[in-house]
Amino acid sequence: MSKLSAISAMMPKRRALGDITNAYTDEAKDVSVVAKKPQFFQPAVPIKMETAESQSELHQNNSRPYMDRICDDVDARDIDNPLLVTCYVNELYENFNELEKAFMVNPAYMARQDYVNDKMRTILVDWLVEVHLKFKMVPESLYMTVSIIDRYLQLKQVRRSKLQLVGVASLLIAAKYEEIYPPELRDLVYITDRAYNKQEILEMESEIVNTLQYKFTVPTIHSFLCRYLKAAHADRTMVQLACYLTERTLQEYSLLRFLPSTIAAASVLIARKTLKRHPWSPTLLKYTNYDEDDLQACIDEMSATFNSTVNQQQQAVYRKYSSSKFGSVSKLVLIFN
Repeated sequence: MSKLSAISAMMPKRRALGDITNAYTDEAKDVSVVAKKPQFFQPAVPIKMETAESQSELHQNNSRPYMDRICDDVDARDIDNPLLVTCYVNELYENFNELEKAFMVNPAYMARQDYVNDKMRTILVDWLVEVHLKFKMVPESLYMTVSIIDRYLQLKQVRRSKLQLVGVASLLIAAKYEEIYPPELRDLVYITDRAYNKQEILEMESEIVNTLQYKFTVPTIHSFLCRYLKAAHADRTMVQLACYLTERTLQEYSLLRFLPSTIAAASVLIARKTLKRHPWSPTLLKYTNYDEDDLQACIDEMSATFNSTVNQQQQAVYRKYSSSKFGSVSKLVLIFN
């Protein structure tokens, strides 16, 4: 039995979208965290932490106390590490800022879907979070999977019975792009409770890649989050909390109207507030190109959706980050204001 087959044997196999009509019935799900270590961005070297003195200085001035302060060069310490490409990382992110606008999903695309809606999308993403965790994939695979799903749905009509197939095929594409060992087809068939066979998954994969014209090098929320956490001098808890916030946004259709970089920056700001750090800094302003006021609309939307009771049964991300392996950060009381 292969490693992935062994993992699949532990999966709560079900036809995830077969439960659409009973989406809000009580269904017990065992989503134990089996990853050997949490997948999150970690700086290559020890980071400089903000001191109490530096935070008190920031509070002494007016509404934007950090605007005239000197910015840190967060890449200076990595200049000798060729893997971090410090010589042109800023140009890379300038390109990412252009690409995210070019590939931004129409936030009203669901209105053109006759057979699926935003609630079904929420259920699908919730289930994919479970699958992603069980297969121990890298974080990039999950973000890319959701990006592929949304980009495909805005171009093609999909019947309800095929929505999970789109999700599984998108996961396979993302895994082939990001993972060393993508899941085997038989494992994907198993986790859908054999709702689809291998050939159907391959045909949908071909349909998606042709529809999207093989354009998969697209910046996601995670792409920006890694950079912004470095600029925030994030410790382990802040990293885990920011990752929890961004993964929670993946299932929220209403947040598609915000750019990935905006959501990443807003998540860092909320994490800093929650952990009693000063919300923003001149370094964050420099590397994100966002001021606190620029993020307020996104923060308000995140607050409204996170506190809503509509999607309370889609709890995969909450359960994942309630584990001690992820710092139990989902149990923290979030501070949005």
